[in-house]
Amino acid sequence: MKDSLSDKRIAMRVSVISIIINVVLSLFKLLAGIFAQSGAMISDAIHSASDVFSTFIVMIGVNISNKKSDTQHQYGHERFECVASIILAVILAITGIGIGISGIEKIFSGNYEELQIPGVLALVAAVMSIIVKEWMYWFTRAAAKKINSGALMADAWHHRSDALSSVGAFIGIFGARLGYPILDPIASVVICLFIEKASYDIFKDAIDKMIDKSCDTKTISDIKQIIAEQEGVEAIDEVRTRLFGAKIYVDVEISADGSKSLNETHNIAQNVHDEIENKIPMVKHCMVHVNPTLVK
Repeated sequence: MKDSLSDKRIAMRVSVISIIINVVLSLFKLLAGIFAQSGAMISDAIHSASDVFSTFIVMIGVNISNKKSDTQHQYGHERFECVASIILAVILAITGIGIGISGIEKIFSGNYEELQIPGVLALVAAVMSIIVKEWMYWFTRAAAKKINSGALMADAWHHRSDALSSVGAFIGIFGARLGYPILDPIASVVICLFIEKASYDIFKDAIDKMIDKSCDTKTISDIKQIIAEQEGVEAIDEVRTRLFGAKIYVDVEISADGSKSLNETHNIAQNVHDEIENKIPMVKHCMVHVNPTLVK
């Protein structure tokens, strides 16, 4: 439980930092977009603002997922992180669609001469956004990897999508200032595509964890290696894994000498169980079944 509390503290600290930075950055980009008359920068500001709401969802998801098991949730609450990630993905997708529609409407309006030429302030805001959001991506990603949090990783990708959208905004604004104002709304459409891709990736990862997808082949290989190293294990009959939120459940069938006593075979199974749970932190629980081998 100590590790769980430590993970929760890390997630909360990262989330609070994200909220503070996003609020400041969103306001700056919004004002820059308004004063510099840049639709792409205003769209980018809306994207950053959505990050604030998303981070609140991450905080709620992490809090619930770290609750102890109870009589109604005997396997824990880890999947609430997946729910938080799915909500994040939907918010991200809706935000992207709104930005894309706005850009498309301006592109097909045909009134290109009426499009405003963005000011220098919009360029400055785009550069600052790229630097800040890319740093936030790596900062949040490192924390997500450390505590193996799907919701926090989704938030990290939200930051990365914002950094990429700012790159698109910069290109659009710069092009508009060179005399091609149509590039500003085109940048909004490109931003939309980046956001939708990030949304899809987050959604897919969360669904995989909700439907008991097996873990990656490397982890399965590591589990088999650990089992094979345990004294008394004569064969590995079956290894099954399933993702449960940020954790893994493992079901193992091994063969041991059928002439051994119940206590001896139990000790073999216990050693396999303990080694897997100790050496692979993501494993929440390992169940070991022992089959007897024929006495020769």
